[in-house]
Amino acid sequence: LRALATILGDMMRTIVVRMALSAALLCASAAAVAACAHAGDFTWVDKLPPEPASAHDYRFHVGDGLSIHVFGQEAMGTKTRVRTDGKIAFPIIGEIEVRGKRPAELASELEAKIDKYVVTPHVTVSVEEVQPLSVSVMGEVTKPGVFSLEYQSGVAQAIASAGGVTDFANKDAIYVVRGGQRIRFTFESVSRGEGRAGTFPLQSGDLVVVE
Repeated sequence: LRALATILGDMMRTIVVRMALSAALLCASAAAVAACAHAGDFTWVDKLPPEPASAHDYRFHVGDGLSIHVFGQEAMGTKTRVRTDGKIAFPIIGEIEVRGKRPAELASELEAKIDKYVVTPHVTVSVEEVQPLSVSVMGEVTKPGVFSLEYQSGVAQAIASAGGVTDFANKDAIYVVRGGQRIRFTFESVSRGEGRAGTFPLQSGDLVVVE
């Protein structure tokens, strides 16, 4: 009986040790996963390099409406919409790519193209209608998803569209992912509109992540 008791005791001690080791490994793995989730390079929004004033000029997107006026040449004026291929049709010169161009850029390009038909042409391009931004919001928000926002909307509007942050959100870890760049914000600066956080405009395709 003593021998059996000794064997059983050794077995219990082995089981306890193995359980402790398993728990330790599990905790270590969880910590590693958590660390990986927060890893990665980022730039604080206030540390971004200053942008020229022209950086905030509107650029045409598919579906936008625009009007073109040629001074003294009413027949050449037109109101149109950017097609899915990014182009519009313009009298005399035919099709022209406008997607991604600013109104002033497009006006200068049109002036150069019609110069052979009009003496000293002066072209004005106006934005008549803009398409909403498409922005994804993920992480610790009430309603993650893809949202349509007005032009020049910021992080605050994106988070509000997602129902606000949850009680588990890290309010010092809000990111805008744009291409290969991660731009970091704090909830306080976003909600108060402080510094660059209050003026940072989102773009279609941006991903807002609240950790």
